[in-house]
Amino acid sequence: MALSNRFGHLVLSTGNKSEIAVGYCTLYGDMAGGYALLSDIPKTLVYALAREINRDRERIPEASLSKEPSAELSPNQKDSDSLPLYASLDPLIEALVDLSLPVHAAARRAGSSPELARELARRIDANEYKRQQAPPGPKVTARAFGEGRRYPIAQKFRA
Repeated sequence: MALSNRFGHLVLSTGNKSEIAVGYCTLYGDMAGGYALLSDIPKTLVYALAREINRDRERIPEASLSKEPSAELSPNQKDSDSLPLYASLDPLIEALVDLSLPVHAAARRAGSSPELARELARRIDANEYKRQQAPPGPKVTARAFGEGRRYPIAQKFRA
């Protein structure tokens, strides 16, 4: 932020919609910044966009795309240690957030178990406090976090 202020640049937050949805992000860490460019782009789409960017030549290192996702907070940690694979997670987030489907309908639409959909809905609700402190970002999907989807953070609110 000091360099941003000194040179007049904008700091970009690095979280994508999948991570922000379930709170797999750190306040004042990877959520810090002035603009959250990927905040409404699911992780699977981030990878697809990166591969498209690399279509003609490598601009994003292939090692970044082939390495299993990790917050890298501890040795050998992988996102899949505490989250479903993004190919399963992203359709559930779309069903629960973008389409506002109830848990059982979201599970059916995403081809998932109701238990996983229920747990994911709980995590989405429980992490609203982080999203309300996040920098703004673009609206890409049917319903972006922030102004597109506001939920209370107090009183143990449940949708």
